[in-house]
Amino acid sequence: MDAIQKEHDKIWNISKQNKTIGHVDDIIKALQKARDTIGNDPSSRAMTLATLQNPVKASFDGMFSNLKDAHGGHNKYTRALDKVFKEKVPSNEIDALSSQSTLINRSIYLHLLREGLFDVAATLHEEATARQTIQQEAARNLGLDVPMDHPLGLDKTSEENMHWQEQFSNMYHILKELEENRNLQPAIEWARANASELEARGSNLEFELCRLQFVSLFLEQREGDTHDFAGPLRALEYAQGDFQSFRGRYLVEIQQLLGAIPFYSNLEESPYNTRFNNVTNWKDVANSFTREFCSLLKLSADSPLYVAATAGAIALPTLMKLQTIQKQKRTEWTSQDELPVETPLPPNYRFHSIFVCPVSKEQTTDQNPPMMLPCCHVIAQESLQRLSKGAKFKCPYCPIESHPKDAKRVFL
Repeated sequence: MDAIQKEHDKIWNISKQNKTIGHVDDIIKALQKARDTIGNDPSSRAMTLATLQNPVKASFDGMFSNLKDAHGGHNKYTRALDKVFKEKVPSNEIDALSSQSTLINRSIYLHLLREGLFDVAATLHEEATARQTIQQEAARNLGLDVPMDHPLGLDKTSEENMHWQEQFSNMYHILKELEENRNLQPAIEWARANASELEARGSNLEFELCRLQFVSLFLEQREGDTHDFAGPLRALEYAQGDFQSFRGRYLVEIQQLLGAIPFYSNLEESPYNTRFNNVTNWKDVANSFTREFCSLLKLSADSPLYVAATAGAIALPTLMKLQTIQKQKRTEWTSQDELPVETPLPPNYRFHSIFVCPVSKEQTTDQNPPMMLPCCHVIAQESLQRLSKGAKFKCPYCPIESHPKDAKRVFL
């Protein structure tokens, strides 16, 4: 994997240093200038075209050189991937998302917005809409039904598209101020503007931001300070004005913050050191802000596309091994609702509770839900039906007998 990361970093550096677009702009500007010169003085056509040749050729040479470097980097990256992943990817004969192109396109579109790639997202939106328009015209000419749903799963009007762009543009502006400029004020203003919604969620984002502002002022040293204690005094003044609304819910934490003031000169050896000298404070607050911002938009904190791709990458070695075993034993897996093997995922990638029936060893579904017997043992509905056959039966795990009608469905 180190070789893959190395080639990936090379491609990333090449993309950042690439001047292809600059060369194209130079060619366009030179051509436009030549056109205007010839338009103003047609007799200068031969001289203008002659002087145009060298700079245009130089720009083309530079552009081709950059493209050659980029192409070479991609080839090396591909070879590095082939060395690590020697086997082909698992078969996609059973593809649950093959008919969900709108869902996939929407995930890609929202992922681009989440990453701040607004120009790319706008281009995807325009091209998807234009392609659908062409398909609709062709269908109408053939007298076929015309699908009216938006190709990205958005409203037909441009209002929702503008809404997403404005929201994520605002989020990135606040995050930039927070992470690059250490400016908490835009985030605090946003939290206060959405205080009722955040409070309904039980969020403590506003206090986290104000607490970090207190810590920042406490540790800050300005050029005009006449004594070392100026920072704690500014923090105290801030607390007197901005912590008033938090006294009921966060009184203990406020007391701890204010209790650190007498220890300012020896803060590292005080019991408050970890609260003030925590290197992850800013990153933690930025993550909290992103999570709460997305939650108010009814979106997950992480990009669904990123989560799906990462989970797939984690599961890929297991699926490749499974494919090899199936080929050797000449067996197939025909179920579309579950995988034949368990795929271990990190805890933060587990979004739904599951239950595996201890009798059938199969994962329950909405069509085959878990059922609790009067003895409190749980089995799948199909297992219940097979064991009981509509009559009184004995629990497979204890001697208690019961009737199928006494079982209750368990909702996960």
